[in-house]
Amino acid sequence: MTSAPRRRHPAPPREDVLRAAMATIAERGIDGLTMAGLGREVGMSSGHLLYYFRTKDELLLRTLEWSEDRLGAQRRELLARPGTARTRLDAYIGLYLPAGHRDPHWTLWLEVWGRSRNADDDARSRQAAIEGAWHRDLVALLAEGASRGEFRPVDAERFAARLRALLDGFSVHVTVGLPGTDRRQVLAQAAEFLDETLTAAPA
Repeated sequence: MTSAPRRRHPAPPREDVLRAAMATIAERGIDGLTMAGLGREVGMSSGHLLYYFRTKDELLLRTLEWSEDRLGAQRRELLARPGTARTRLDAYIGLYLPAGHRDPHWTLWLEVWGRSRNADDDARSRQAAIEGAWHRDLVALLAEGASRGEFRPVDAERFAARLRALLDGFSVHVTVGLPGTDRRQVLAQAAEFLDETLTAAPA
């Protein structure tokens, strides 16, 4: 009598794994995300996960790319809305900034940034691609606003780089919970900066 063949459990779609990784980060932070724990969550062995992702660094970067794909779709939708360039710029900033203390997307970004010191060229180029998508959309929006006379004439590339550096700094403060820099306060600071530098009438 031959034994019945062992059933094989198909691996979950990669998107399910990445979604579970992000959910774990949201619930338990980066330290709570382990290959063994994630494997139990999705019904895979840690060895199977390593076959797909090789290292935890790669898992984190893939999860970030998956999360950025979703944010990118939201960004394109809001930038395509009718209305003033300033209204859409405020919406862009609202999407850029963390939702609050321990925001999982920004928690993941900070971890990937921290690990990038030892990243290879492929990982660095993938991180740059994420940054570049945000930058290009912001440059286009600034140029549109200037062409319509809503914004002061500025070098859109330089202004976008400076504005994103400002938002990155504030985002770190919000994510780590620095006193006096919650999301509401940071949104007000960003709006004040734009009023002073971009939309105020020249003296």
